[in-house]
Amino acid sequence: MAKVDVLNLAGKVVGNYELADSIYGIEAKEDLIYQVVKAQLANKRQGTSKVKNRSEVSGGGKKPWRQKGTGRARAGSIRAPQFIGGGVVFGPTPRSYKLSVPKKQRRIALKSVLSLKAQANNIYVLDEIALSEPKTKEIANFLKSLSNEGKALFVLEHDNKAAELSIRNLANANYAHFNTINVYDILNSDVLVLTKAAADKIEEVYA
Repeated sequence: MAKVDVLNLAGKVVGNYELADSIYGIEAKEDLIYQVVKAQLANKRQGTSKVKNRSEVSGGGKKPWRQKGTGRARAGSIRAPQFIGGGVVFGPTPRSYKLSVPKKQRRIALKSVLSLKAQANNIYVLDEIALSEPKTKEIANFLKSLSNEGKALFVLEHDNKAAELSIRNLANANYAHFNTINVYDILNSDVLVLTKAAADKIEEVYA
C-alpha cells in the first residue's frame, strides 16, 4: 500500500494514510476510461435540436409557376429546400444520445483514474474541513501550500455547506461527494484532495 501524508487546512502534515492497492494501485484500463468518458459526455447532451422539413414549413399551397414555358426549372412548392424559407433536408430532430456502460466497467474505470492520479502523486488527503462559515481564503491558502498547481477536485464525505461554498468560489477548484465522483471530473482535475473520511468511504464502497 502506498502512503500519503495527511494534511490540515494550514498545509501541515498531521499524519499519514495508506491508499489501498485494490483502488489506487491497479493497472489502468485506458479503453474503459475512454468508454466511460464518452458515455458521460454523450449523456449530458440534451438532444433537443430541431429544424422544420418541407412538410412543416408554412406556405406552398400553390404551384409557384406553370410547369412548362417559363424557361425555369419545374417547381411544385415554395416549401422545397432550394427555396429561401423552404424546409431543411436531413436536419437534426430530437433524439437521445444516451450510452450505457456496465456497472462493473464503470467501477474499473474509476479505479483506473484514481490509480493514475496516485501514480502521478496528485492525490492529497485532508484531515477535515471544519469551517463554521464559508472561508474561501482558507481553501485558497491550502491549495497554495500544495506542491502541485492546477485545477483541484475536493472529495467530501457528506454535505458540508461552508466547505462547498468556500470551494465553489474558486475558479480552479470544484467539489464532489464520495458517492458522486466520476471518471470525467477526476480526469479533468490536476489535483485530487480527499478528506480522510471521504477516503475511508471510497475504500469501503469500492474495495
